[in-house]
Amino acid sequence: MGQGVKQFVFLVLGALIQGIGMGIFLFPHHIPSGGAAGIAIINEYFWNIPLGWSLWLVNVPLLFAAVRFLGAGSAVKTIFAVTITSLTVDIIGLSMTKPLSVPWVDLIFGGCLFGIGVGILFRNGASSGGMAILAQILSKALDRSPGKVMFWINGIIFFITAFVVGWWIFLFAFCTQLIGTKMLDIVYKGNFINVKLRKAFHM
Repeated sequence: MGQGVKQFVFLVLGALIQGIGMGIFLFPHHIPSGGAAGIAIINEYFWNIPLGWSLWLVNVPLLFAAVRFLGAGSAVKTIFAVTITSLTVDIIGLSMTKPLSVPWVDLIFGGCLFGIGVGILFRNGASSGGMAILAQILSKALDRSPGKVMFWINGIIFFITAFVVGWWIFLFAFCTQLIGTKMLDIVYKGNFINVKLRKAFHM
């Protein structure tokens, strides 16, 4: 399998995993997986804008920053990943009429899937979009892990979302970020996920 095809597979897989975590486990409870998701939830709350569309629109100005600071290649990969994730969230939203379980259970599964998906994208030169773009830029500039940087950026937006939806959202979002960013750093720094996928695709 050629390098370009391998990367395409990883990008699709990472974006799908991220979208499934958000669409099935987090968004039905209005739990934001990150800063852009928090803004998307606010847009849906006030203006009834579909979450997938809102996610994509929030990312547009940040993608210009990706071109400037991360390079055109990373920006193209990010646009592709964000589009796949947004479509996944919207498709799931059409069939999800109620949450699968109680918030604490769903946020664990959602946080893990979100972190794994973002970690795969980061390892393959893309961003998950939203505040993850800023996290990539700042992690390079400050020489810090992207998971920790993204955690603090998103925390600010979670405060704003909590004012709109309810303070219980902040607690759920905070726990989701703890889980998600931990999984992100494990996947980003380690070889476990890529080794398993290489074996599956005979890479």
